[in-house]
Amino acid sequence: MNHLSPEQVTDLKNRLVAEKARLEEELSTVSKQNPSNPDDWNAVVDEAEANSADKNDIADAMEDLEENTGISNALETQLKEVNDALERMDAGTYGHDEETGEPIPVERLEANPSARNNI
Repeated sequence: MNHLSPEQVTDLKNRLVAEKARLEEELSTVSKQNPSNPDDWNAVVDEAEANSADKNDIADAMEDLEENTGISNALETQLKEVNDALERMDAGTYGHDEETGEPIPVERLEANPSARNNI
């Protein structure tokens, strides 16, 4: 992180923390967090629809579950990237390409604070 000023690191960390909160909020609208594994989110549907005797309601619930699963998986992936970036900050390896060890340009990190490489 030696190519980043303390102000840049603080700004990038604040952006990552805000993104983490946003992603967790979005995840909570389509998923529930697994209490035994906080990194795991499971898609959910409206229980009234899922427990209905009406075949159309059940079909709608299954369709919603499939859609929520896709959304949840995408958001979980983004959240993992953000959490990994925060861990790299704590470890002092943030801002360096994971394959080459070269510094990631500040402009790239500003565009994508969870970037892992120079590409």
